Amino acid sequence: MTGWRTLPRSVWALGLVSLLMDLSSETIHALLPTFLALELGASMVTIGVLDGVAEAIASGLKIVSGAWSDRSGRRKRLAVIGYGLSAASKPAFALAAGIVPIAIARAVDRIGKGIRGAPRDALIADVTPPAVRGAAYGLRQSLDTIGAVLGPLCAMAWMLAAADGYRLAFAFAVVPAVAAVALLGFAVREPEQRSASAGKGPLRWQQLRELDRGVLALLLVAALVTIARATEGLLVLATVERGLGVPYSPLVLVAMNVIYSAAAYPAGRLADRWPRARLLLLGIALLLAAQLVLAIADSVALCGVGLLLYGAHMAASQGLLSAWIAALAPAHLRGTAFGLLHLTTGLAAIVAGALAGACWAAAGPPLAFATAAAIAVLAAAALWLARARLHSPANDTLRT
Repeated sequence: MTGWRTLPRSVWALGLVSLLMDLSSETIHALLPTFLALELGASMVTIGVLDGVAEAIASGLKIVSGAWSDRSGRRKRLAVIGYGLSAASKPAFALAAGIVPIAIARAVDRIGKGIRGAPRDALIADVTPPAVRGAAYGLRQSLDTIGAVLGPLCAMAWMLAAADGYRLAFAFAVVPAVAAVALLGFAVREPEQRSASAGKGPLRWQQLRELDRGVLALLLVAALVTIARATEGLLVLATVERGLGVPYSPLVLVAMNVIYSAAAYPAGRLADRWPRARLLLLGIALLLAAQLVLAIADSVALCGVGLLLYGAHMAASQGLLSAWIAALAPAHLRGTAFGLLHLTTGLAAIVAGALAGACWAAAGPPLAFATAAAIAVLAAAALWLARARLHSPANDTLRT
């Protein structure tokens, strides 16, 4: 039996922690693009760069926290610190009166995400048998994305119910964030056995040579896939420009995340059975289709089709990349490998945000999404050329 009943309780707990924190974060993020643009007067380029830089801060820290979790063997402690910082940043959004305070709050939130991400992902691999790791990452992603659905719905409810809906929604986001930290502290158990490198001092860069060469090939593909995605803020603004009312703008993320949440766990199960390269190619094809639809969309309904395709792409690719990294990396460098993955995608997010913002400023949404579609083609070509290197170690029975 390889269904959800076989997954460890800590995986479920970590998934629920992700659900609560994403409920908090997405309540804010669903409204932030229109809040910045309409209330604070920020430009499209500013919004795109702010999204990219915020994610890059998180990703840059993930390699540090991931490596430290390998050396210390204390992944849960770092995860608690990271989730705690993110929770502490939430009240600042409700109180901010300008772009700079919002940027600082986003930075603190993303610092927390950067500290928690790689240790949490490595902890899932530590407590889960290899044969069901795809399902484990798919479950966590599915629960995380349920939070990403509920958050925008809560944001929309506040916008419709209150005159000052922005700030009331931001204040509400504090509650699930605090609950996430409490659940992590009490419900997640770290395995007794520590990695062989735990307690041996700081990571030496020479040890990165121990990483399978397929890790580097996968990082390149992941970077191109990330650049090929438009930022969520631009997805929201593109749909609003095509006629969606501002109070209903959170429905953009709901539409995308409903399919993402529904498909993430089945896609994770599929990752335990299918060759990984085939599944990632399918994910890239879905992304290409989404960007092409969004490039030609002239109505909210057609934007909705693109958003559903985008959500299916996320389901097919996100959990898969985590399971693939867990298979390629040795156990004592697993946190470091996840940190490298998140660093790479974070730097790519800066490029993605700046490029999409610049294309939008030059010629509107069609150019931004068409450019993203062209990069998706490059990602598929890179995956095809690198497929021979993307093998799993001998002790991993899953196919590439």
